[in-house]
Amino acid sequence: MAQTTQNSAPRPLPEDWDRLLAVVAHPDDLEFGASSAIHRWTAQGKDVVELLVTKGEAGIDSMDPGACAPLRMAEQRASAEAVGAATVEFLDFPDGTLEYGLPLRRSLAGAIRRHRPDVIVSINFREHFGGGSFFNHADHRVLGPALLDAVRDAANRWVFTEQLVEGREPWDGVRFVAFGAAPDPTHFVELSEENLAAGIASLDAHEVYLANLDGFDQKTFLREGAVSSGEWAGVPLATSFEVFDT
Repeated sequence: MAQTTQNSAPRPLPEDWDRLLAVVAHPDDLEFGASSAIHRWTAQGKDVVELLVTKGEAGIDSMDPGACAPLRMAEQRASAEAVGAATVEFLDFPDGTLEYGLPLRRSLAGAIRRHRPDVIVSINFREHFGGGSFFNHADHRVLGPALLDAVRDAANRWVFTEQLVEGREPWDGVRFVAFGAAPDPTHFVELSEENLAAGIASLDAHEVYLANLDGFDQKTFLREGAVSSGEWAGVPLATSFEVFDT
């Protein structure tokens, strides 16, 4: 699996594909930029499935995880609806303590074999976000390498063979994996005002979660991010990705 050269000029993310699997650790992860691109793609008629590895149950300090999980799942479904993603699925890994290992790889490979995507999108797994000094969430840092490995696992019929008994055939059709909000992006997706508005609406859907973030202005944050990525890409509005070819 080869990473696209980071030092090359920004390139448009290829869009000659039909099926996307968006895989992130938590409700709200996709909404920090990638959801605007998802709206562009669903408007083109592409099939998008959102897969959440956890239910986000540890994401609100003032709320018990047992009450938090169903709330955040409902907010994610509303968020997906805002950008036209018809399918949202949740795995059952623990929020905040995700570990790299065979159970995670197995579940991700199983999802890839089941949905058979052409392209996978996720969130930045590097130690830092672009322009930021805070350390990236442990779950994000774990998920990225596990997801890249699971793409290879899903294609190998001699790995996780029990899934083949269950009727999930190997899938080697993933063309690339794109990670949004990466510090060293390689590709961009140009956004329209409509795409950006839908992306903002998708983040707005996480109403209770956002209410617990002191003073966070999601509309300004997403617009400034889209303008900044657009300046980098040479277009009015964009969102950026670090792309790994498979």
